[in-house]
Amino acid sequence: MTDATRIADRYIAVWNESDPARRRAMLAEEWNADATYVDPLASSAGVDEIAALIGAVQARFPGFRFALDGRSDGYGDRIRFSWTLGPTAEPDMIRGTDFIVVENGRLQSVTGFLDKVPAGA
Repeated sequence: MTDATRIADRYIAVWNESDPARRRAMLAEEWNADATYVDPLASSAGVDEIAALIGAVQARFPGFRFALDGRSDGYGDRIRFSWTLGPTAEPDMIRGTDFIVVENGRLQSVTGFLDKVPAGA
């Protein structure tokens, strides 16, 4: 059984890491080199593209932070959890749910869904 809570916590930490070198190191440690990420707005393959995507999201939403929303859940090599993204004044401005497949103890694929996105975001 995969540790869903640990993986979700580490996943959120990567999205909140503002130092590009540290973020890249975290991705290399936790994700498979050929991992994929897809959501309604983006698609990335490999840790370099995923690192660039995270940097672009941080640039688009400066000062915003990700946080887990509720508990993570999983069975076998599958994990799901919900998250929020927003500034301190409105920490749940954006909400989503991600589904992760773990392979050999590392993240292999992420499929993200956007549950709440304000107009113009």
